[in-house]
Amino acid sequence: MAKKNLALGRGLGAILSEVGQAYENNLSDNSELVVELDVDIIKPNPYQPRKHFVQDSVSELSQSIAEHGLLQPILVYEDNNNDYVLIAGERRLRASKLAGLKTIRAIVVNIDTAKLREVALIENIQREDLNPIDLANSYKELIEDYKITHDELAKKIKKSRVQITNTLRLLGLSSKIQESLIEEKITQGHAKILVTLDEDEQGVVLDSILGQKLSVRDTELLVKKLKKSDSAPNDRALKPTKTPNFDQKIAKIKDILKDYSISSSFKDNRLVLELSDESKIDILIKKLSLH
Repeated sequence: MAKKNLALGRGLGAILSEVGQAYENNLSDNSELVVELDVDIIKPNPYQPRKHFVQDSVSELSQSIAEHGLLQPILVYEDNNNDYVLIAGERRLRASKLAGLKTIRAIVVNIDTAKLREVALIENIQREDLNPIDLANSYKELIEDYKITHDELAKKIKKSRVQITNTLRLLGLSSKIQESLIEEKITQGHAKILVTLDEDEQGVVLDSILGQKLSVRDTELLVKKLKKSDSAPNDRALKPTKTPNFDQKIAKIKDILKDYSISSSFKDNRLVLELSDESKIDILIKKLSLH
């Protein structure tokens, strides 16, 4: 199958140059590039790859817009139904609405609808505040859509291949870890360590990070300790004698522990419990004492 051309040359360049030209003109009200549009008539970009908007960030921008006005216009195009569709600037549009503005400054450009998704992807990739998971999904979509390698994408968007590959690996994290990263409960440094673990181990280590407020270095040492104990010769020699109901019994134990908010994982005949605070230890002692 032939590759689609990733139009990061004149097509996208021409669009972005219009934005640049508007800025050079100091966004003058007389600029032919900038128009004032009713905020309620602008349709969202159906190909917006950015799925998560931090509300605090939108609120801060809203306060700035209310006080100083919008410094950078949004980018829109007019479709066949004469409707204005957002290309770039959704956070600015949301913040303007939150600030109570009825209109917003916009640059209207001509664009092939086939390029709309690509422009949105590239615009988001170039943002510094894009969370790592949305960035990884943007990379993934470009690679799959245009049948290109990590190296080819790196050259097109001026990023290192290693950065692209490491970012894409984050999609291998469990949904719980991804949400924690999006919500900034953990850093990308934590996530890069967690991606080397299986899903059960990820959950156990995540509880330690959150419960004990572990740094990236502390997390790295904890994971090394876990892996070292997993690879110990005596542990490898231990082979559980499994009955037909063995797996179901282990699953039942994990479910019981989960009811008391105690995370656990089972590997190589070892049940590992995450007791991040003393209250969980007290619960466990109490329950075991009943039997």
